[in-house]
Amino acid sequence: MNDPKPENDSTDPLWRRSMAGGGLRLHLVLLGLLLAAVAVLATAEGSDGPAAQPTTSETRAKDLAEQTLEAMGGREGLAATRYFRFNFFGFRLHHWDSHSGDHRLEGKTREGESYVVLHNINSRQGSAWLDGQPLQGEKLDEWLKNAHSAWINDVYWLLMPYKMLDPGVHLTYDGEETLDGVVYDKVLLTFDQVGLTPGDRYWAYLNRETGLMDRWAYFLQDWEADRQPTHWQWTDWQRYGRILLSPRRFNPDGEREALLSDLAVFDRLPKDVFTSPSPVVVD
Repeated sequence: MNDPKPENDSTDPLWRRSMAGGGLRLHLVLLGLLLAAVAVLATAEGSDGPAAQPTTSETRAKDLAEQTLEAMGGREGLAATRYFRFNFFGFRLHHWDSHSGDHRLEGKTREGESYVVLHNINSRQGSAWLDGQPLQGEKLDEWLKNAHSAWINDVYWLLMPYKMLDPGVHLTYDGEETLDGVVYDKVLLTFDQVGLTPGDRYWAYLNRETGLMDRWAYFLQDWEADRQPTHWQWTDWQRYGRILLSPRRFNPDGEREALLSDLAVFDRLPKDVFTSPSPVVVD
């Protein structure tokens, strides 16, 4: 597996999730809604005919995405889940208040320096410390940007199946496929011209029996045309509060495995988690 780093590396697939319309960022959600409103207005003003209707393929894909969402706990379950904690593949630890946008990121750099970033993913304002020393100026700006990028990437690896119906995400039914005796419905995700890499493509493999996403495949926009999509399986689905989450990822070839460890959800967290760089212990 490529090593996810504290700095944004656009060559690393673990960093390259564009989050186009599906990134959990409130400003992108608002942007997606604005773009949708503009599109509707343009249609109304520029055409005498009715707006285009969804195709059967699109309708079936959306129905499958709705079924997956319900199988995991539904919109209500996700909305009621406020605080998340998880360690992204052993590289960095997140604490995130999904209601306020407060976020704590901590870990070690490649050089072994400890870092803590306390910021808000909506305002993009915050503070950062490297080996206990507060950062200022351009260095602080760099770390705030990196922390935001880490949040975008890592949360998508945690919550992607919940975000298939977000504004700016286009769903298409791409047929069925049987793997190891399990029948999957494949849903292709493409994205509007928002986010970092809107040319990315994702396929969600939805287990026809359970409704859960057992794997995804993706093809990034700057990959060579003859390259094959990368596959990861999502396994060990478990209940966390009112929702289901999958903490384990591995390639079907068995060569790579990754774990979202320390995964938990909370109804409340101590205020210090998002205000103090001192070590925190939350049970």
